[in-house]
Amino acid sequence: MILDLTPDELLSTTRAVRKRLDLTRPVPRELIEECVDLAVQAPTGRNRQRWHFLVVTEPRQRRAVADLFLRAQSVASGTPLTERDLWRMNYHPGSTDRVFDGLRHLAANIHRVPAFVIPAVEGRTDHAPVDVQAGTWGSILPAVWSFMLAARARGLGTVWTTAQAPLERELAGVLGVPYDEVMLAAFLPLAFTLGTDFRPAPRVPRAEVLHWQRW
Repeated sequence: MILDLTPDELLSTTRAVRKRLDLTRPVPRELIEECVDLAVQAPTGRNRQRWHFLVVTEPRQRRAVADLFLRAQSVASGTPLTERDLWRMNYHPGSTDRVFDGLRHLAANIHRVPAFVIPAVEGRTDHAPVDVQAGTWGSILPAVWSFMLAARARGLGTVWTTAQAPLERELAGVLGVPYDEVMLAAFLPLAFTLGTDFRPAPRVPRAEVLHWQRW
């Protein structure tokens, strides 16, 4: 079933879904394959098509990956927040609290998520200059966003996480990925959603982010 959404509705209501993942329903392989088919229609630098999508649904493998997700939470650091970060995060009171509440819920239930999708891209950007990083990430991010849009259209929910990053090499070993040649770009839980009535998220005003002619 494809949801009856206009293009604008699809773009504005494809949310980071954590608390409304249906943990009781398996996701049919054919739906995931449809999403990947649409994902790889995204633009890619120099038509290199270096993208890969690793899907984990088998129970034992899923448990191993879920355990890595949880262990990675305890060693993740992240960059320090700036004053502007904090201002934006709290522009709409309560919105950030809801995000972190969703993160805690996802961590507590990660073993129950029916499918994990780990997008990957050939070529590592460790210590690479900005132009190399931009080209590599610009060749996987559009495809992943297309995957997430396709999933939303089919009643599925996802959330982009970087849970793989602190333990990427170990996760690559579990998945049989050649770490020195392939970068695991993200970690996406995937499930049907509890309801499909998602709404646009509260954001800072357009005037804060739109610049004409110069900064």
